[in-house]
Amino acid sequence: MSLRPVRRLIEAKPTLEGAGVRLRRAFGFGNTSEFDPFLLLDDFRNDVPEDYLAGFPWHPHRGIETITYVLAGTVEHADSLGNRGAIGAGDIQWMTAGRGIIHQEMPKGDQVGQMHGFQLWANLPASLKMTAPRYQEIKAPEIPELTDDDGTRARLVCGSFWGKRGPVEGIAADPIYIDVSVPPGKRKTLPVETTRHAFAYVFAGSGKFCNASGPLAVPTEGVKWLETAPPTEAGNRSLVLFDSGENVAVQAGDEGIRFLLVSGKPLQEPVAWYGPIVMNTQVQLQQAFEELREGTFLKPASS
Repeated sequence: MSLRPVRRLIEAKPTLEGAGVRLRRAFGFGNTSEFDPFLLLDDFRNDVPEDYLAGFPWHPHRGIETITYVLAGTVEHADSLGNRGAIGAGDIQWMTAGRGIIHQEMPKGDQVGQMHGFQLWANLPASLKMTAPRYQEIKAPEIPELTDDDGTRARLVCGSFWGKRGPVEGIAADPIYIDVSVPPGKRKTLPVETTRHAFAYVFAGSGKFCNASGPLAVPTEGVKWLETAPPTEAGNRSLVLFDSGENVAVQAGDEGIRFLLVSGKPLQEPVAWYGPIVMNTQVQLQQAFEELREGTFLKPASS
């Protein structure tokens, strides 16, 4: 077995989005090839209603999928297809924008004003850029919660892990999206296919992500880890981008550690991106914005 070395440690940066929502952006815009097929990760945890209630009023998307994972509060949504609803604590909404959708997302805090969650953008391959838009809305009880012998817990949103499969299906990049909690002081090795790009986003506690390469015994009592470089320490709102390898290894700190572990198969396609629209060429991108101006952005179901 080989561990994935840490390529980079990134601290999420304060960002203003929508109609004035204060959030933290772990990555997004610019060159995101290291994260391919993922484009952006926003951490919208906030305890001050004035900083998020303005929300994300009506705006378009084309060529991507948006994955919203709520930890506290609710996000009310509506779209140009006539869908309306809300996702709450523990829920997931996976929206495939495809050929085009116009929607809004309006966050509402819980009883103490907390609005916590994440939004991840995944790219669509060229063959599916103009597919029909659709939603997969997954309620908290539908998400498998797996527990290992050492107390490590994993909420499996999408993909296969520990012999189980998450409820989100039919995603082109075949991503794996897991909410992982490792108990205080425990060391844990988690498998990640070598063909995938992978990252961990820490949002509670802290820990050390181990750097090692070459043969490695599965860590058990009395077996030392064969590290070739000092471990990378990561705390709240830190993103750990991994290099290639078969496994990710972490040692939880005194308070334990909780993080999103996300991996996907790179599309390795050109990206033409401006705001909420991501295509493969500048011509396609310009066409999308021309259609927005002309009122022809939304396509009928038969097109």
